[in-house]
Amino acid sequence: MPARPRSPRTIAPAARASALLVWFAQHRRPLPWRRRPTPYRTWIAEVLLQQTRVAQAAPYFERFVGEFPTVRALADAPLERVLKVWQGAGYYARARNLSAAARLLARERNGELPSTVAGLEELPGVGPYIARAIAAIAFGVPTVALEANGLRVGARWIRASGDVRRGPVRRRIEAALATALGTNPPGPFNEAVMELGETICRPVAPQCERCPVAFGCRAYLELDDPGSVPIARRAPRRPRVRAAVVALADRRGRWFVQRRPPRGLLGGLWEFPGGKIRPGETAAHAAARELFEETGVRSAALEYVGRIRHAYSHFSVDLHLYRASARARPAAAPDRRWVTAAGLRRLALPKATEKALALLERRDRASRDSGSRRGRTGV
Repeated sequence: MPARPRSPRTIAPAARASALLVWFAQHRRPLPWRRRPTPYRTWIAEVLLQQTRVAQAAPYFERFVGEFPTVRALADAPLERVLKVWQGAGYYARARNLSAAARLLARERNGELPSTVAGLEELPGVGPYIARAIAAIAFGVPTVALEANGLRVGARWIRASGDVRRGPVRRRIEAALATALGTNPPGPFNEAVMELGETICRPVAPQCERCPVAFGCRAYLELDDPGSVPIARRAPRRPRVRAAVVALADRRGRWFVQRRPPRGLLGGLWEFPGGKIRPGETAAHAAARELFEETGVRSAALEYVGRIRHAYSHFSVDLHLYRASARARPAAAPDRRWVTAAGLRRLALPKATEKALALLERRDRASRDSGSRRGRTGV
């Protein structure tokens, strides 16, 4: 590779955009939301991509639009069904907001999305980035949609110093990208910037030798390590939570589950009774306490099934799973059910509950195959 020039030079923004768009036309990935593009499909894709990587988002996108192909189909679906189809994608507030926004659009706009940034920002769950991405990609509005990839690409183009999340630096990056956009098609330009950041201008070890706009990137031209821009922020330490849950079974082999409140973490999803282990408390005593507090059921003996580990966005959980037989039935309520294992799978479940059900079934199969009796842990 020829030596890089080290002295600053004036770079024509139009040259960056031209080279980027030529590269994108040749190398754009055949992502599912780019087939048969509509404003609705763009909206669903951008909501998914807000907190999910492209490779992970693609199968969830196809499943979601396969089940709900239009705004009206989404608006007509019960929220519980929307959450079930979204299951596994995480950040369930996104699904709740999609459902609420679809109902609003069906009621007030005949199922059509607004074509302006301001109109889009009025929808539940649509912030500045998603509004600008939809406006640019679906409606050709000349605007720049700034997410992590765009911030990184722009920061390296102008060799921005400082925290790219803060106002002054962010505004410099946005201005540089807006100047490069010029009169070019906003949709392809924004997608090209995101594609470049996702595939080449990566956070660590950017592949500058493959970059179509390396000639116009100050970080590449002036620094030994272009990846040092922007300044990496240290990820906060993820706290670990200890919790205990109880799979309560009746004589017919059904499990007792309850639905979480509609707002907050995992809102509207179904799970086994349980909660956090208090300081100084054993997992078994926490399981018995939580079972009584949430259901009014006291169990003389709990069977320890195993431990489940799961990572959420901001914390990790060690989940101690117990099994118990119901001597008295918890009071019926709309957010409580007795379900078979098959019925439980039809509900919208947190990933940790999916893991718990799989562990229960593995233990049952192992017990049947060995002919052994399940042990008990007295509480």
